[in-house]
Amino acid sequence: MKRTVIYICLIIFLVPFTSTGQSRKYISQFDFFQSYYNPGLTGYEGSTIRGFVRNQWSGFEGAPRTVFFSGELDFAEMKGTEDPAMMGKNAASLNLLFDSYGAFKETGLVLGYASRIRLTEKHNLRLGAGVSYTTVQLDGNAMTIEQQGDDLLGQYIGAFSDMQIMDFNLGLALTHHKYYLSYAMHQVNGGRISSGDEFMEGRPVNYIVQAGYREALNDHLAVIGNFFFRGQEDLPNNVEFNLKALLMDKVWLGAGHRVDYANNLQMGFLLNKLKVGYVYEFPTNGSYLLPGNTHEFMAVFSLFRSNKRNSPDEVLIW
Repeated sequence: MKRTVIYICLIIFLVPFTSTGQSRKYISQFDFFQSYYNPGLTGYEGSTIRGFVRNQWSGFEGAPRTVFFSGELDFAEMKGTEDPAMMGKNAASLNLLFDSYGAFKETGLVLGYASRIRLTEKHNLRLGAGVSYTTVQLDGNAMTIEQQGDDLLGQYIGAFSDMQIMDFNLGLALTHHKYYLSYAMHQVNGGRISSGDEFMEGRPVNYIVQAGYREALNDHLAVIGNFFFRGQEDLPNNVEFNLKALLMDKVWLGAGHRVDYANNLQMGFLLNKLKVGYVYEFPTNGSYLLPGNTHEFMAVFSLFRSNKRNSPDEVLIW
């Protein structure tokens, strides 16, 4: 009985976030994972290992859960270039994402590459491309009633199926040590290169805009603001804002808002080469989301840099 009630809830509340078995992956701390959304921003913060775990609507069976890992290598930084952020030209990344939501489990691999063109003493134009390979598994025993009635999904009731999709991402970014502006496209080919069971009708193109600004007010306080927009033809626009204060280059506190859906509170710590952060997210009153809250943990490890200012106006996080 409990399982049935939970699935009815998922039918009512999860449908706005899915399209024929697809789910939208949210990252409240999107500003720490810029290169996942835009391959042009690969290596923007140097060579790093990144990861996060997100439990959405915790306490509900079948609720979305996402685990992500990535590695980025700035080739100039590896060679010991004095100022790789400005003098370097190339960077590469490997991204792994594991996502589960209801009857679906998704594993994604994205290889990214970025090249930089120096425009001025402090500005770079970054161009990037990525190749993605995704495997989606469907458990026909765990589908909701709404999914069982779908023309495509209904034929897989009681069976286990999987589908493989290859696609491409493109990105462009203007960067400065105090601000950035970027535009990217995910799934440029619309999921047309696929194999296995056909329980999805393509994957619509995603259009993504990211922007951020940061300023060191004094030796002990810096402020950081970030903006995120994502558009997709079969889903509502996703608009998010994050605002943080970095205290004594050691602790940050912040808040975020996903328009029409959720608010969040953020905190994190800077160690020698490690950044760790936590987000507590809760739905807005009018969002019609499940009442469970969301927890998100992230970590970023710098392979070569330390979390120390090299100049008085440098800010150590986005």
